[in-house]
Amino acid sequence: MEGTMKHPLQCRCGHLKGFVDKPQTANRVVCYCSDCQAFAQWLGHESDIIDERGRSDVIQTLPRNVTFTQGAESLQCMRLTSKGLLRWYAACCRTPIGNTLHSPKLSFIGLVHTCLESPTQPLDASFGPVRAWVNTKSAKGQPKPKTRGVSTVVFWFFATTAKARINGDYKRTPFFHADTGALIVRPQVLSAEELAKVKFGISGD
Repeated sequence: MEGTMKHPLQCRCGHLKGFVDKPQTANRVVCYCSDCQAFAQWLGHESDIIDERGRSDVIQTLPRNVTFTQGAESLQCMRLTSKGLLRWYAACCRTPIGNTLHSPKLSFIGLVHTCLESPTQPLDASFGPVRAWVNTKSAKGQPKPKTRGVSTVVFWFFATTAKARINGDYKRTPFFHADTGALIVRPQVLSAEELAKVKFGISGD
């Protein structure tokens, strides 16, 4: 049944495992932003996360739809800047998991395709086709891809987060403590030198 469908989630080494519930309600986006590219470089597995144009496939869903069944203790978090997105990854093998906002009240996660790739359940089968191409000006090379579907992303975000705030779904998240709303781990924030290195290839040495 469609309502009971789940999509597997797993880090590269298999220590962290889980699933995404209700994949048919998610929004699938291709992102070329420089911050996602910098995150991929920081993790050290750039070619596994983005392609030669800087593209990554992102599945936008509610955190309540993400369940970790083992290895959750390996979850870590970083920020490119002190006010940047919270970027989650599995510390065991540095596999990107997804990006959340700073508060659980803004109920949202953009899951990176790397942790969702499955030989038995392709992304297309679970999440459907890509609905938007965003931040294309940051794509590598020429010509730049065409930006499409931005209104779809904006509408989905506001409609989904507003509904979660009203019905209380925002309280169900594996990334924040339910009682206090605090993050489950303290994020690492890159220094100016570290950021320059991963974003612009500038070394302080």
